Amino acid sequence: MLERRPSSSSHDDLIDHLVRSTALPRGEAARVVLDVLAYFDETTEDFVRRRHRELQSGGLVNTEIFERIAAELPHRAVAPPELSLRQLRRLVYG
Repeated sequence: MLERRPSSSSHDDLIDHLVRSTALPRGEAARVVLDVLAYFDETTEDFVRRRHRELQSGGLVNTEIFERIAAELPHRAVAPPELSLRQLRRLVYG
């Protein structure tokens, strides 16, 4: 599980905006903000490992998994450098 940042006043404006613009209560809006921040804090290595586990549990084989992960990486909020299929395998298996 990803480590969450502590709630701070720097996010209060965003939380207030979510409360005003959605039906979310303040506590739920704060949780959503923390979840989004944790998602964007995920390293490339953690993303590759997490997606490998998710896709493997969905029944895909490694050939399909690594091709799919390679296709997904450029679409991350901060795209990492292009990684070869071999580099992706090394992130998962060392």
